[in-house]
Amino acid sequence: MSILMKRRTVLLGSGALMLGACSKVQQSESGRRVFEGVENWHQGLQRALTARNALAPEFAPEHISPFFRGNGSTDPQNDGYPEHAASNFVDWRFTVTGLVERELSFSMDQIMRLPQRTQITRHDCVEGWSAIGQWTGPQLSTFLDLARVRDGANYIVFRCADDYTQGRYYESVDMIDALHPQTIIAHRLNGQPLPIRNGAPLRARVERQLGYKHAKYLTGVEAVASLDDIGLGRGGYWEDHGGYQWYAGM
Repeated sequence: MSILMKRRTVLLGSGALMLGACSKVQQSESGRRVFEGVENWHQGLQRALTARNALAPEFAPEHISPFFRGNGSTDPQNDGYPEHAASNFVDWRFTVTGLVERELSFSMDQIMRLPQRTQITRHDCVEGWSAIGQWTGPQLSTFLDLARVRDGANYIVFRCADDYTQGRYYESVDMIDALHPQTIIAHRLNGQPLPIRNGAPLRARVERQLGYKHAKYLTGVEAVASLDDIGLGRGGYWEDHGGYQWYAGM
């Protein structure tokens, strides 16, 4: 097993053990500083050990898991989602907004006609389970290139359709992960349209990060200079409300 794969396994196991205590620790200012320091070290180590475009491991078809479970929100009931699901998402729109030269809106049919990438990768959940699936969709960089992201954009925010108890789900990545060749907007899982439990009609795949970064039920992406004014300013729903680290690289 390579050094990076060993570190991936250790981070997954330790993350599952630590999350139960994270929110309590982060209630104190000193606790928040400790977690921020660990996160900065983790991100620095990840970037030092791997090349900018280093790929996450990809697998052969025979390694695909027989069942890919859903997690978190698995059947949104808000904002007309059931009606979209009933019509096979024919009117679903995916937007590219924020710090771009031109804001764009794509139908599912238009997304299908863009260049596609298919990859078989392992999804590692912070709760301790993993599954291997085949994902297909355009690279996020394709959308960003078409919209022409401005120089001041430092992050990409994933906008989602599912509500949780404390608000709408969202996530974010920096431009290095946004432009990574394995970061795709997936619409198919194992050769079939994405199931509702797995985020239909669109979900992010950010293959070098833990599962909660792979936002489901995507309605669009937004290019921003800072995350300070998004949600509670920590970069994602679980980062805001559950004490999760923003950088979840493996």
